[in-house]
Amino acid sequence: MTDTPRLKEDYILSKCCTPGIGDDITGYYSYNNILKVHRCDCPNLNKAEPERLVKLSWDDILLSETDDTPDDDYTTLDITDFRILEHHARYGVDYSHVVARKLNLSKETAFERHNKLRSMGLLTRVEPRIIQYRKGIVDNKWIKHRNHTYYDLTEKGRRYLQFYQSDSNNKGP
Repeated sequence: MTDTPRLKEDYILSKCCTPGIGDDITGYYSYNNILKVHRCDCPNLNKAEPERLVKLSWDDILLSETDDTPDDDYTTLDITDFRILEHHARYGVDYSHVVARKLNLSKETAFERHNKLRSMGLLTRVEPRIIQYRKGIVDNKWIKHRNHTYYDLTEKGRRYLQFYQSDSNNKGP
């Protein structure tokens, strides 16, 4: 198969058996809670822990054509919203103070936009944990989640950003 199927978030195609649309498939829960999609006759499944195998069908895991088109709320976004989404796509997990500084926004604007984008399902709040930072942001490479609310892109946020970036005029909504 020449075209790689577009899968929903949290699914990836295994490289060992390269399943294609039409093949009988099985899912294998990896340790990072991603379901790896294998052909049912994949020899590697013989070594798998049975409790980590899940019966799958292509209908369950493929993105539909309508998944490419944003919802009606897309038109409520402006250039600042897309700049914030682009920031998270490029740098990953971050919080409002850094986004405000990097994008030359007021802290209040960054807070408001993060809340707006989160309420729309385009960003998700990252639970407290140890976070790896890029060089030049903090003195250490790793930092403990402090009294900030950290955000990351959701699959919906990625789709909206891709739709915006693919707009031939790049004018957005």
